[in-house]
Amino acid sequence: MKNFLVAVSVTLVFLNTAFAQRMYDGSGHQIGRVDSERYYDGSGHQIGRVDGDRIYDGSGRQLGRIEGERIYNASGSQIGRIDGERLYSDSGSQIGRIDGERIYDGSGHQIGRADGLRRMQIIVYFYFFM
Repeated sequence: MKNFLVAVSVTLVFLNTAFAQRMYDGSGHQIGRVDSERYYDGSGHQIGRVDGDRIYDGSGRQLGRIEGERIYNASGSQIGRIDGERLYSDSGSQIGRIDGERIYDGSGHQIGRADGLRRMQIIVYFYFFM
C-alpha cells in the first residue's frame, strides 16, 4: 500500500508539472510554458531562461534584468515598471495588468492567461517573450 501511495504522489507531481505552468494568448491558444526558470514557446523550443534577476534568450544572450519594480533591457535602459498588478512602459503609460492568472493590455482587453505561473514568471513572459 505504501508503494502505491508513493507512486500516486509521484504521478500527481508529474501530472501537475505537465498540465500546469502554461501561457495562453487571448484566444486560448498555448503560446508557451515555463519549466522552473526556463521559458518555452508553444512548440516546445526553449526561448529563454532566468538566472537570478537576469533574463536570457534561448541562445544565452542577456535580454534584460528586473531590479525590484524596474525592468531593464540588455543595454541597461529602463523599458518598464511594475506597480502592484499594473505594468507600465518606460514612459509611464500603463501597458498591461495582471489579475490573478489573466493578463490584460493597457486598454483592458484580455491578451493572455497563465496557468500555474508565479507572478514574476508572468511578468518576465509579458515583457520579454510575448
